[in-house]
Amino acid sequence: MSSKRVSVDLVTLPVRRQPPLEAVARRIAFALALLVFTAVVVYLGRDGYTDTAGRPIGFLDALYYASVTVTTTGYGDIAAVTGTTRLTALLLITPARILFLILVVGTTVEVLTERSRQLLLTQRWRRQVKDHHVICGYGSTGEAATKAVLAQGAEPASIVVVDSVAAAVERATESGLTGVLGDASRVAVLRQAAVEHAASVIVTPNRDDTAVLVTLTARELNPDAHIVAAVREKENLHLLRQSGADAVIDSSAAVGRLLGLATHTPSALEVIDDLLEAGTSLELAEVEPVTGADGRLVGPPDTALVEVLRNGRRLPVGHPDLGPLEHTDRLVVVRFGPS
Repeated sequence: MSSKRVSVDLVTLPVRRQPPLEAVARRIAFALALLVFTAVVVYLGRDGYTDTAGRPIGFLDALYYASVTVTTTGYGDIAAVTGTTRLTALLLITPARILFLILVVGTTVEVLTERSRQLLLTQRWRRQVKDHHVICGYGSTGEAATKAVLAQGAEPASIVVVDSVAAAVERATESGLTGVLGDASRVAVLRQAAVEHAASVIVTPNRDDTAVLVTLTARELNPDAHIVAAVREKENLHLLRQSGADAVIDSSAAVGRLLGLATHTPSALEVIDDLLEAGTSLELAEVEPVTGADGRLVGPPDTALVEVLRNGRRLPVGHPDLGPLEHTDRLVVVRFGPS
């Protein structure tokens, strides 16, 4: 089974169904099987049928009778004349005729109603979608960001990918994500992604100027969304922040630092790889403090405290102002998973 894209306007919803050629081949095979079944039934009871020309009924005649019967053409040149063959026609051939008609009519109705079905699916999706994640740009960076969001526990149905490249949108829908084909810097396109109801927006285009426009548009449509953007040039960091991004990642500088680290401390780089790869033995997380056995606030079990976020300040472990943990603190910890 493969995914088929269901598109209405710009929205593409993932729908699990058979490939079109496989579905058509199955229906043709089933129709032929019904035809052969009917022909065999007639041939086995050929002594109970009469031909208007008075000839004996052969298999070709039985096949001809089956075809005109299941298609309801019914020329009447071959007819059941005995009680046994008429009962057989009633119990076996008539149901085959009905199934054949359902098969033909069902295929026609499906083709005629496909557009309406797509519209209903999209309308239902629009009514239900909220607190989702919008990924603007599904290149290598956007795809990696999507995997990280999924590894943090998000469902594929809660992720909407926006990209102007049809192949990227198709890759997203094949992974079970919802796709929107279009330029994410346009208001109409982001509205198609229901960005006004999104919990977060991840901006990963190929150009910094595009990232600024996307961030401005997303912030205008949703003042409360948590917006994270990637930037390629360090000089554009302030532009993304001024545009409304809550966090900006300098991708070029980050890669450069990792390359330098790999030169001198390759073992440390392996640890960082584990931290960046969600679902491995080490994982960065932001959590709340819990009450320990002695009644004091501590980090959750199986974690190591890295930093405390308190009243807008970042207090690393060992900072002189850190002191005991408070209920309003947010803890950045390393979570230990199975190795």
